[in-house]
Amino acid sequence: MNNIINSNYWLIKARREKYAIPAFNFHNLETVQVILDTARLLESPVILAGTPGTYGYGGSRELLNMVDAAARERDMQVVVHLDHHHDLNDIRTKVRLGIRSAMIDGSALPLSENIALTREAVQLCHAYGCSVEAEIGQLVGQEDDLVVESINDPYTNPEDAKILVEQTGIDSLAIAIGTAHGMYKEEPKLDFERLEKIASLVDIPLVLHGASGVPSADVQRCIDLGIAKVNVATELKIAYSDALKQVMKEQPLVNDPRVYNKAPKEAMAQVVKQKILMCRSDGKL
Repeated sequence: MNNIINSNYWLIKARREKYAIPAFNFHNLETVQVILDTARLLESPVILAGTPGTYGYGGSRELLNMVDAAARERDMQVVVHLDHHHDLNDIRTKVRLGIRSAMIDGSALPLSENIALTREAVQLCHAYGCSVEAEIGQLVGQEDDLVVESINDPYTNPEDAKILVEQTGIDSLAIAIGTAHGMYKEEPKLDFERLEKIASLVDIPLVLHGASGVPSADVQRCIDLGIAKVNVATELKIAYSDALKQVMKEQPLVNDPRVYNKAPKEAMAQVVKQKILMCRSDGKL
């Protein structure tokens, strides 16, 4: 059994059956173990996503081998995903290592340049059986080292989305309907009407970035309207770091990672469980 797979089957099935695949950003062994253990317990498909900064921090080969070993140990299949990648040579290197899901992010480019870049990524990735996610419309906030403070028109134009899909052959599309990277200072106002229009124009799974902090009811409404993948990053990092800070505050002399990582792992597990239930992906394996 191939333990590292692409996302196509899962996402198509999720859109058809009106649930979503949760995609969690991972950074270390503890994150991988928590995500896979919780997904296995709830019988949920799951995507482990890494930004260029994450792969640079942990090493692409080392991170991939770690996830592969963890999946084999649990007799699971998992999607390892390249989140917000921009450089084709970087994507080529990682796909050749065995990663089978990639996001080419040309969202900051004019439509014609986004299409050209995305088309190249599709040709490259599909040759290796790697699924491709593209993005149209930009999210404000910080994702990895990329900071977007403001955009004149941050929302995805439905007609542009249709053109991008038709001219590139992508497998899934990330859209901007009012979410943002990072945590929200106030509750986001999502443009459900725009989402419904986009979903009526394209026949591939849609992706919601910036789901950390979005009310579950709003995310589930997005899923009902065509979202098949939901990205979560910041909430997982906050759960880990807040719990770790609390351990260090209460036990300032603790110096054993096996001890001080226990509470942070439990805190992350609660977030993963909540997001899986929110996505209605439990029991879908």
